[in-house]
Amino acid sequence: MKRSRTVFAAVALTSALGLAACARTDLPTAVNYVAADDAPAEPTADPTGVPEPAIDTEKLAAEAEERAEEPEPEAAPIPEPTVAKTQKWVKIFSGASDEDITPPKSIRKGSKTVELNTAENKIIGTYVTDGAGRTLYRFDEDSNKPPEATCNGDCAKAWPPLLIKSPGKIFPQGLNPKILGYVERADGTCQVTINGWPVYYFAKDKKAGDINGQGVKGTWFAIDPKGGKTGDLPESAGGTGGNDSETPPEDDAPTGDGY
Repeated sequence: MKRSRTVFAAVALTSALGLAACARTDLPTAVNYVAADDAPAEPTADPTGVPEPAIDTEKLAAEAEERAEEPEPEAAPIPEPTVAKTQKWVKIFSGASDEDITPPKSIRKGSKTVELNTAENKIIGTYVTDGAGRTLYRFDEDSNKPPEATCNGDCAKAWPPLLIKSPGKIFPQGLNPKILGYVERADGTCQVTINGWPVYYFAKDKKAGDINGQGVKGTWFAIDPKGGKTGDLPESAGGTGGNDSETPPEDDAPTGDGY
C-alpha cells in the first residue's frame, strides 16, 4: 500500500510539471526540418491546370542560324541600253552606256563613241552637252529638213562640229534617241545631229558649263534636247542679246587639240 502511494505521487508530480511547461509562453519552441538529399522537389501547381509545352531549344537555335545565313536581297539590275535606232554604220542606243566612257580631250578630232547629256542653266533653261559637260550649239543658217551643215572652213575653226567616226555609237541621256543621227559634211566627215540640226562646239568655251557662244550673231544658240533653240542671254549676264554682229576673230579657234 505504501508502494502504491509512492507511485501515485510520482505520476502526479510528473503530470504537474508537464502542465506547467505547456502553460509557459516565453519558452521558444525550436522546429527543425531536415530534407532528405534525394527527395524530389515538389512541382509548382499551374493555376490554369494546363501544362506548359516543352521548349525545343535546338530547333530555335537552328532557325536563328538559318536566318543569319540568308543572303541580303540583291538590288534590281539596271537594264543595259538597247539599240533604239541605226543609221548606216552608227548605232544609237536607248540610254546612257553601262560602261564608263572617257570623253575625248579634243573637240576637233571626233570619236567612235559619243555621249549626249543635258544640263540646266537658270537663264537659258535645259541644253545639251557632250560627255564632258561641254555645251553644244546649233546654227540658224543650217537646215534640218533635210539635215545640212553650212559652217565650214574658217567658220568651223571657231565652231568645231561634233564628229562621229565609223563604226559609231551614240549614248544619249535625257534625249529621245529616235531624233538623233548624223549628217555628212562637205569635207566627208560626219557630224552628229539632233532632230536634224547639226551640232557644234564653241572655241571660246573653256570648261563644262560655259555658254559663251549663246546668241552670237543672233544665229548661234545652245541646242535644247528636242533640237530647238534656247533663250538669249541678256547683256548683263555676259551675252549679246542676239545682236552681236561681229565675227569671232580667227585666233579664237585654238590650233592644237582641245581647248
